[in-house]
Amino acid sequence: MPLPQDAGDAVLAYLDRARPRVEGDRVFFMLNAPIRPLVDSRAVTGIVRGAIRKAGIDAPTKGANLLRHSAATAMLRGGASLDMVGAVLRHRSPDMTAHYAKVDVTMLRQIAQPWPGGV
Repeated sequence: MPLPQDAGDAVLAYLDRARPRVEGDRVFFMLNAPIRPLVDSRAVTGIVRGAIRKAGIDAPTKGANLLRHSAATAMLRGGASLDMVGAVLRHRSPDMTAHYAKVDVTMLRQIAQPWPGGV
């Protein structure tokens, strides 16, 4: 998948300066012993949950799904269609994409038309 320039730069900086010096073709590893690859979403969920707690953020979800929700919302705000968002998130069903891509009520108010004939 294509990465924005800043994300690619961050991955390169991680590989150069922060990734543990271990053998293997995995990119991301746990930094604390025992050093091992990040193999499933539980590790990412724990990292995200800890970062949210440390930052004092009151988020609707506290794990890795927050990243998926944020990505879906940002893509929609950027003009992507639900089909495009679903392809990036690798969804089999448009209903699943709609679940992650929550509607932005503020944006809808800007484009909503008055109801014909009034209320």
